[in-house]
Amino acid sequence: MNKSGIPVEPEHSPGLLGKNDGPAYELLNPDGRAALLLVCDHASNTIPQNLGTLGLSEDQLNLHIAIDIGAGAVTRQLSQRFDAPAVLAGYSRLVVDVNRRLEETTAFPDESDGILVPGNIGIDVAERNARIRECYTPYHDAIAAQLDGFNSNGVVPAFIAIHSFTPIMSEEKRPWEIGILWDKDSRLSDPLIRLLSDEYGLCVGDNLPYSGRHPADFTVDHHAESAGLAHVGIEIRHDLIRDTVGVDRLAGLLGNCIEVVLRDESLYHTLGSVDIPGACRT
Repeated sequence: MNKSGIPVEPEHSPGLLGKNDGPAYELLNPDGRAALLLVCDHASNTIPQNLGTLGLSEDQLNLHIAIDIGAGAVTRQLSQRFDAPAVLAGYSRLVVDVNRRLEETTAFPDESDGILVPGNIGIDVAERNARIRECYTPYHDAIAAQLDGFNSNGVVPAFIAIHSFTPIMSEEKRPWEIGILWDKDSRLSDPLIRLLSDEYGLCVGDNLPYSGRHPADFTVDHHAESAGLAHVGIEIRHDLIRDTVGVDRLAGLLGNCIEVVLRDESLYHTLGSVDIPGACRT
């Protein structure tokens, strides 16, 4: 067992990352002063050189199946604005989806949005273990290390995960511009939904188009919810953040709302450690 609480896979399996491959995660502003940790699970569409392109074209690797378009750029802007540490995954979800439990079939998808991923079909245990050991586990260890640092300094941080979603799914248009995902702890979600919809007139999904109650939400569940940290998942429709103009706009208005919400001192206590009126709803 390692820092993140995820079992370490055997090291006798073949290596995956070579000398020309980048790290499993990007750590921004590790000494940031804000009581806030940002994470971005699907910030990259990078594939390790040893895996080629997983049998996909360059165009396919630029689709949502490989990366949350614009999410990494928004995360970087928020990290800078709030002087907050941020951990961004260094490899595509097609290598291993760091926001999934390892026993889920979608952790190593052989098909996504109707597109076959040839390089994931029939992968053996050794290759699976190499992807876990070199891509999945280091990312989660980095998140755990940041949270340990907060804890060592007596700080209970808020935890925000940034994602993006497609404008159309199964030929159905998605009306939401932003989705706010939460489960039992509504300290961040309630005021964010209210501010984004009332102050900025956005169409905001309350646990839409995805739900914080769905098991396919591993990072928040494992690191934040289990620890009682105030947390939220933010999903941005990716046609709104495809370019720098869109990223600047959405990061700006999201930042404005987050800034207001972070003034609430009740966020900086673990859920259940103090009586926090209205912190939980079902």
